[in-house]
Amino acid sequence: MPAPDAAPTASPTVSDSEIYERMVSAILDHKLLPGTKLVEDKIASAFGVSRTRVRPVLVRLANEQIVTLTPNRGASVAQPTEQEAREVFEVRRLIEPTLVQRFIQVAQPADIQRLADCIAAEETARKAGDMRRAIRQAGDFHLHIAQAAGHQTLGRVLRELVSRTSLVLMTFSSHHAQEREEATACGCREHGVLLGAIRLRDAREASRCMRKHLDQLESRLEFTPPADTALDLAAVLAA
Repeated sequence: MPAPDAAPTASPTVSDSEIYERMVSAILDHKLLPGTKLVEDKIASAFGVSRTRVRPVLVRLANEQIVTLTPNRGASVAQPTEQEAREVFEVRRLIEPTLVQRFIQVAQPADIQRLADCIAAEETARKAGDMRRAIRQAGDFHLHIAQAAGHQTLGRVLRELVSRTSLVLMTFSSHHAQEREEATACGCREHGVLLGAIRLRDAREASRCMRKHLDQLESRLEFTPPADTALDLAAVLAA
């Protein structure tokens, strides 16, 4: 008697963590701007999953304050207030000087080269006028310091803060192209100064440079939100 046919193999599907990571990337890359409505049906269609798979991801993003969930109105990319923006930088000033000190204690040459690569990529994006990519590369610079420092708790906190900072920068950065470019150039220079202190293994100076950099980044914000921009949500999230 012939063996029964094998059960059909389910078509590969995206995991919840992949949905989460792709949405975070879309937000960090500013393909989804602050205030963008996140329609569950469109997100589900973009990933080829059911709405029930999307909802827990939105809740997770909301817990990290990257997304806002409003009863009867659904989800949207968080649009930070001035107070929230200032709180983000206040907390970053509390934890990042500690992280860079720990980084200096344990960093290998490859870790330091990774920071140099982030600065080079940030500078390339700035010269190309790609502010969104420049901000993403700047965030990666800070995240690599946290990752290599080996402090898992502060690293998780900083990951959320970098995501929120990305929203803050896109919401409150100058609307004028020349001023945006100069602000991004300043960020590259400040990262370069910080990298110099790291290469010298000067933990005290690196901590001071980190704190000064975050102060200056906050000081360049303009607290006037940009106008809403229409976009195709499904197209942004599609693979």
